[in-house]
Amino acid sequence: MYLGAIEAGGTKFVCAVGDGDGNVHERVTFPTTTPEETFEHVIDFFKRYDVEAIGIGTFGPVDLHRESPTYGYITSTPKPHWSNVNFVGAINEHFRVPIGFDTDVNAAALGEQLWGAAKGKQSCIYITVGTGIGVGAIVEGRLVHGLLHPEMGHILIRRHPDDEFAGSCPFHRDCLEGMASGPAIEKRWGKKGIELSDRTDVWELEAFYLGQAIAQYILILSPEKVIVGGGVAHQPSLLPLVRQNVLDFLNGYVQHDAILHHIDDYIVRPGLGDNAGICGALALAKQALEK
Repeated sequence: MYLGAIEAGGTKFVCAVGDGDGNVHERVTFPTTTPEETFEHVIDFFKRYDVEAIGIGTFGPVDLHRESPTYGYITSTPKPHWSNVNFVGAINEHFRVPIGFDTDVNAAALGEQLWGAAKGKQSCIYITVGTGIGVGAIVEGRLVHGLLHPEMGHILIRRHPDDEFAGSCPFHRDCLEGMASGPAIEKRWGKKGIELSDRTDVWELEAFYLGQAIAQYILILSPEKVIVGGGVAHQPSLLPLVRQNVLDFLNGYVQHDAILHHIDDYIVRPGLGDNAGICGALALAKQALEK
């Protein structure tokens, strides 16, 4: 039995076939261009396989309500050409199979809960820090949905007293994404994060914003595991600085050994590495097949 998986990012798409245990058998990657061109690549890949279901984890915002006339759409995204795109419809037009559909970060959270760093846990959050900042959440064993889906990358945060950067978010300017995403780093410092690896001040400021946000997520959701992924999070010095900032912001208020004494095992990198999102999409496909 083959399951199909799509991890749709603002910069690149990953398509894969695998199984219900999270094993990836083959995968391809291509740039995210226009919907027409990108979907053509997706369809050409899956035509080679007899997939029984397809899971989609995508950048958003998206409409996840099945009774909605725009269910399966990417909605008000700032990504050029992708607003109001019927993602599920475009795939279903060529493959008449069950389709699981969710945000890319919710998919990654699901993958990590089933097979990665949060395996065996009933709750976790997955944070991606890259072109944007997104957060997926599992609470009491279920992905969190509501009016839409969590948009925790756009929470409003306290500005560092020494930071005069206006922020890069087109909607909120100095929300978390506007202050700490990859484009925010590049706009503030004039170079991409990968070119700033040896700049301690860059990563201390980045950790101030991410640590502040994670402290808020802990206070609101009380996750059993916090997983931080995305391109920016590959910076080796970042996670230790984030952990210290979380401790500083919580200031001893959350009295639990996982935070007070084992924070290195509480705030972690993805157990599935760069496969968290695509494995999560396989899990969405499996769920769709079982419904």
